[in-house]
Amino acid sequence: MSSELLGAIDLGTNTARLLIGRVENGTIVREQVIRRITRLGGGFCRENGIAPEARQRTLSAMREFAEAISRHGVKHVKAVATSAVRDAANGADFCREVRESTSISLETISGEQEGRLTLRGVLSGLDSHPDYILVFDIGGGSTEYTLAQGDEILFTRSLPLGVVRLTEGKVTSDAIEEKVDRELGALIDEMQSTGVLHLARKSVLIGTAGTATTLAAISQGLVDYDYRKINNHVIPLDEIRSIYARLLPLSPAERLSRIAGLEQGREDLIVAGTILTMKTMVMFGIPFLKVSDFSLLEGVLTDLHDTVCLTVKPF
Repeated sequence: MSSELLGAIDLGTNTARLLIGRVENGTIVREQVIRRITRLGGGFCRENGIAPEARQRTLSAMREFAEAISRHGVKHVKAVATSAVRDAANGADFCREVRESTSISLETISGEQEGRLTLRGVLSGLDSHPDYILVFDIGGGSTEYTLAQGDEILFTRSLPLGVVRLTEGKVTSDAIEEKVDRELGALIDEMQSTGVLHLARKSVLIGTAGTATTLAAISQGLVDYDYRKINNHVIPLDEIRSIYARLLPLSPAERLSRIAGLEQGREDLIVAGTILTMKTMVMFGIPFLKVSDFSLLEGVLTDLHDTVCLTVKPF
């Protein structure tokens, strides 16, 4: 199994990602990675769910993924869908359309499953393994917080704080801050009541997914994204505050043209994501953020490797 190419798909609220690779001696070897910002949660409404335009953008990306899977001769694929699909009234219809159009079977996972798989992915790429880590995964529709001792999960929660949800649902940065404060305040209270808050506050804080990797790219002024430079990069809170101060007064178009490291498609979302990052660091009293380029996608691949779970028809 270690020499066989496997496929993993993470269909998020903002980004769709495909990883084709293998696991050798516990290490992920990447053959190809494709990332497409499809904004599946764009225009989302509670009554109708996924908007038609977002649906078509995402189907196009999934067809591209299916072609890559076929081209590489991959037989085992695990594909997961997160917040946008699990919250959508038409989520099941969308998954059926994906399967009929591409033969890819999407598994809609819970926030707790997402936290577990993200932890697996993060651990596979860390350059050191501290006693405790607090992983937060900012997605388009939700953010997962997972406290772990090694690979043992001590606490995990999914909060409705995704960057697409915040950006499209709140008019101003002040409104975003108020929403984040409420949700994080409730999280802190719950962790206090369950007796794990003191462990979280002495943990290494690890951020994964688009906001964290974008902040790492901006920190280094990367014109071309290089996951080897992003993964395990450490950013102090003061530098993130400085980045935010540069971002906030600019229009989305100005951010793209003036700030190296900002990927097209994130220019409006990065403000909400940076607010959430800063608030997380302040509330937990952790002054440094360690960035992981390894996340849910890699966790899905390692999970597939271990379980030999077939979630797609052989190509």
